[in-house]
Amino acid sequence: MGFTMGLNLLLLMAMVATNILSLYHLSTTIQSKPSSPPPIPDHLIHQLSTIRATITHLTSLQSPSNTPPSSSSSAAAATATTPPSDLLIYTHISPIASSCKDNPLLLHKYMNYTPFSLCPNDSPLAEDLILRGCHPLPRRRCFSRTPSTTPTSLPTDPFSPLPEKTALLTHFNCKTFSCFAGLKPELGFDMRVEKTRFLTYKSDLDLPISQLMQLAKQANSVIRLALDIGGGTGTFAAHMKLHNVTVVTTTMNLGAPYNEAVAIRGLVPLHAPLQQRLPVFDGVVDLVRCGHAVNRWIPVVAMEFLLFDVDRVLRGGGYLLLDHFFSKKMDLEKVFTPLIGKLGYKKVKWAVANKTDSSGVKNGEVYLTALLQKPLTK
Repeated sequence: MGFTMGLNLLLLMAMVATNILSLYHLSTTIQSKPSSPPPIPDHLIHQLSTIRATITHLTSLQSPSNTPPSSSSSAAAATATTPPSDLLIYTHISPIASSCKDNPLLLHKYMNYTPFSLCPNDSPLAEDLILRGCHPLPRRRCFSRTPSTTPTSLPTDPFSPLPEKTALLTHFNCKTFSCFAGLKPELGFDMRVEKTRFLTYKSDLDLPISQLMQLAKQANSVIRLALDIGGGTGTFAAHMKLHNVTVVTTTMNLGAPYNEAVAIRGLVPLHAPLQQRLPVFDGVVDLVRCGHAVNRWIPVVAMEFLLFDVDRVLRGGGYLLLDHFFSKKMDLEKVFTPLIGKLGYKKVKWAVANKTDSSGVKNGEVYLTALLQKPLTK
């Protein structure tokens, strides 16, 4: 049913576009003095070509339901599954993730813009598509919106208050960084709180950065490059920067301008969801940290792919840090511990403790902090 509705929608769009072109052509032929019609704009031709290619591809995938299987029908089906050349051309020019087709209404809304003009103010729409697996998003030919005020230089202190009017915050309830800082300390916008994180040892779940660096030194290992998955406002990267370690932070703008905050602090944000392949080459990273964004709410299969993608980017002797990973106690014992064990990493630290907030007590949840080292033979 969803396939038929999507096909009907595309056919309707093609018919409307064709009618518009017909009216446009007729309007040029009823003039008193016949003249050659003006050229059709390139962007309109490209959009129509993309619609035509998509309809051709979807139609080829729709096989008759009452046709019995045969050798000829199998060969026809094999031919039908081959995308047309014109669709492949536009796919190379502007790659679109396969999951985008599952959200045609959102995708149509996202691509409804005027080429060569200012882009729509629709960053929440892009966020919705990305979280639904539509990543990378299709590229657009419009000019991005930027704030009127920009920092004049990189901050000398990554823990200084975030400067105001340096980010577009129109989509959020808070319109200033100071407003976000006053909401909840765990959001990561209060730099007075962030300055104290990752520095002290309060329980077995904590691994201060000084201890992390000491453990690496004792193992004759070095930490130069790191990836922080779900790193919020980039506080781990900010602290590691003081140790001459370059950290790239993946983060999403879920309810707050996390990417903007990371960049304003002079750090590097990657606007990437957890289900995306890490945009890092194989075996070049010394440390991967997984923060609170990596937890029991991730499907087990997706979690397994994430862990093995971490293994892909880690060099031999590199470290995986699971920082306060939480799950139900039974799930940790029966699901996640065996899943982590598939990596075959050395356990440098493995600490489990009860999650004592209301949600943790209600659901019987525990925290796990683990530092694991990838073998050199891998």
